Amino acid sequence: MLKKVFYYAVLILIYLISLLPFWVLYLISDGIYVMLYHISRYRRMVVAENLKNAFPDKSSEDRAVIGKKFYRHLADLIVESIKLLTISRAEVSRRVHVPNPELITDAFAQGQSVLGILGHYGNWEMSALRFSQLFDERRIIIYKPLTDRFFDNAVIKMRSRFGATLIDMKNTMRRLITYRNERTVTVLVGDQTPAKSEISYFTNFLNQPTAVFLGVEKLAKITNSVVVFCDIRRLSRGHYRCTFIPMFANPRESGEYEITNAHVRYLEQVIRESPEYWLWSHRRWKFKPEA
Repeated sequence: MLKKVFYYAVLILIYLISLLPFWVLYLISDGIYVMLYHISRYRRMVVAENLKNAFPDKSSEDRAVIGKKFYRHLADLIVESIKLLTISRAEVSRRVHVPNPELITDAFAQGQSVLGILGHYGNWEMSALRFSQLFDERRIIIYKPLTDRFFDNAVIKMRSRFGATLIDMKNTMRRLITYRNERTVTVLVGDQTPAKSEISYFTNFLNQPTAVFLGVEKLAKITNSVVVFCDIRRLSRGHYRCTFIPMFANPRESGEYEITNAHVRYLEQVIRESPEYWLWSHRRWKFKPEA
């Protein structure tokens, strides 16, 4: 009972914070940055190690600058994600610019569905919410549930606010079969770490062997959906541009791991251009290939 009361109290507090204007939220973000970077030193060692392995050619000073910029972005990401609980449709539309939605509508016109690949880059949550506004066809977000059911339900409500259908990644194939006669746009994160029991392929990513999630390629070939990469770039604080990058029009004609390597390479290129906006605090390289 006490645990439930605590959860509701936290959720009410988060909801009230989400009602604040962005300029106030960014003042809070400045404080969160100090807390994360200087006081709690949240995963500082993980971030430093990841940056060192990814960019061995950069000096320690340059990597430290990237690290600080990442923590500032992470703080912004926290308050922006809270804001998504109550943000208006108009505000999302104003803050996430999509220059080429016709790439998706053209596929629909040809009777094909679309599979959009995101990375943990920029603000993928706000971008996914923007996608929910763009099309009349069914919008699907594949997600990995949080371990805490209470907060997982809150996140589900946030992500589905503008009409998206959320599907637990463990039930993806079974659920998508029910929509096989519909044109859909499905969005999922492609740079997540697979479970140890599911690892079957490593590729080089950011200068090191990396266990890769193969769900994107499997899903693309089963549905033969047009594959696009969602290239998210930060324009300014709280403002992003998401460009759809065409990758595969007929996935079933692609070779083994071709789709996987393509989206991994593209994300790597994006990260190298502006590394501070990727999620460096994630333990992405905890699994190594067997000797």
